[in-house]
Amino acid sequence: MTNEQHLAEVLASYDDSPNPRLAEITTALIRHLHEFVAEVGLTREEWFAGIEGLTHAGNITTDERQEFVLLSDTLGVSMLVEMINHGDAGGTEPTVFGPFHLDGAPRKEMGDSIVIDAMETDKALVVSGRVLDLDGNPISGAELDVWETASNGFYDVQDDQQSEMNMRGLFTTGADGRYQIVATRPIDYTIPGDGPGGALLFANGRHNWRPAHFHFVVSAPGHRSVITHLFDSESEYLDGDAVFGVRDSLIVDMRDGTCEYDFVLAPED
Repeated sequence: MTNEQHLAEVLASYDDSPNPRLAEITTALIRHLHEFVAEVGLTREEWFAGIEGLTHAGNITTDERQEFVLLSDTLGVSMLVEMINHGDAGGTEPTVFGPFHLDGAPRKEMGDSIVIDAMETDKALVVSGRVLDLDGNPISGAELDVWETASNGFYDVQDDQQSEMNMRGLFTTGADGRYQIVATRPIDYTIPGDGPGGALLFANGRHNWRPAHFHFVVSAPGHRSVITHLFDSESEYLDGDAVFGVRDSLIVDMRDGTCEYDFVLAPED
């Protein structure tokens, strides 16, 4: 039996799938996997090393840490998904979600701080602006789910010394579409290097640094939500983000302790 005949046999076994979309995804994955294995001449030892890496990713994943998302990020897949699904919708550019989002961030009022545990290295920063539609009209009642690392470079879920939900908050715009958040200036930090995601980076001579940024999920009824970042214009890693998330339109000046940015949401399809 040839490689081609074997592939045809495998694909044919999915002909009677009751879910057309699932069958489309599964058979496309099978075709590309078979092509990949044949192209690189994958050895049995290399195949098993890949299996072990995926097993390790599963074992290290918890409710607070998603190693598969990290792998997807560092392979550029996460960014591609955002580009395909939101890249042509207009409005604020999307970027990667990241592996450390938590549901249930505390609701905050305009001008509240997301800092629970102050640190000596903190540099206070006020982030403000508006949420607008494509015509420039303010969107009332838009929600901004924001999170960042503490000034030691760790998210709360990575650091036992931080309080739960430190550096996280959920804000709602007023009638004028405005928001204001008191935070700390973000810093460059490393994504986890102790799992298979980091191991793959280091084995290929790549670093695991991310440029300083805030995470945002901005949403409003009748509009498409956007997963995005705001990047510090003075970061050393804007041209070398380990997860390929930087976009020029998301780079902002944070030097004077303030940061102004208007998010723009496209209408729902």
